[in-house]
Amino acid sequence: MKILKKVKNDFIYYCTILVIRFFNVIPRGPAVFIGGAFGYGAYLISGKDRARAHHTLGIAYGDSLSAGQKREIIRSLFINFGKNIADVVRFKKYYNSQIKDLIDVEGLEHFDRVYKRGKGVIAVTGHIGNFELLAAFFVSSGYNAAVIGRELYDGRLDKLLVDNRQAIGIVNISTQDSPRRILKALKDGYALGVLIDTDSMRVRSEFIPAFGKLSYTPVGQSILGLKTGAGFVPMACVRKGRRYEVIVRPEIAIERTNDFDKDVYNITKKCTEALEEIINEHKDQWIWIHNRWLTRPKKPIDK
Repeated sequence: MKILKKVKNDFIYYCTILVIRFFNVIPRGPAVFIGGAFGYGAYLISGKDRARAHHTLGIAYGDSLSAGQKREIIRSLFINFGKNIADVVRFKKYYNSQIKDLIDVEGLEHFDRVYKRGKGVIAVTGHIGNFELLAAFFVSSGYNAAVIGRELYDGRLDKLLVDNRQAIGIVNISTQDSPRRILKALKDGYALGVLIDTDSMRVRSEFIPAFGKLSYTPVGQSILGLKTGAGFVPMACVRKGRRYEVIVRPEIAIERTNDFDKDVYNITKKCTEALEEIINEHKDQWIWIHNRWLTRPKKPIDK
């Protein structure tokens, strides 16, 4: 079994290397087109993922979306993901010369207002659009930025991802790193990108409403932000045809109480609501294939 697993991991790793090299020797146009074609191919053969995405959309939107609308959202999701990957793997070589000028931004003043306070920014985002490009945009625009990322199952693949981020100046912080490193980044005034939209048992989480359903949601970023005085700013980077748009929403107001746990819950809830608004506007760019409601509360929760 271990031998088969090693063979499988080796195959995936070397195929990834070949794909990266291929996408870096052809022009961007064909690269993005082929990336989209790969995404569409994955859509056609991934029956299990399509079924999960259809189910997840049903939980989120009920009967407000027809079966045809759900199919179109899921198909577009796969295609957009493939196109985004094509640009991500070209970061190291082509970000400044080909990709940077394709990014428009809306609401940057909201980010600037918080960043200039010097107490750090919790950049609240999720697995929507090209979230890797989001951090790249801020770093290339002269801001100090770091991202918290979960290590990949294969150390070699993880190194490829981290090297790609670091090549354009992004500070990578692993979920396995000491919280002190995160605290230092915030105290140094960094913008810290966090993804708050997945159900994971590997990080501290609480049940927070999302799309009207209790959703197991990370709260570590809320704890750190409240303790350091950092501001919470929702944002995302979405695909707009051949271009991208960075969307920055106003800072989330913190209404402190004498109950720290309640404050953590409230700020996480507000962050989740802000991200949900962006997802609602760009349904075909969020990862509906993720089982967002996998973990369920063992007993009713009164908040």
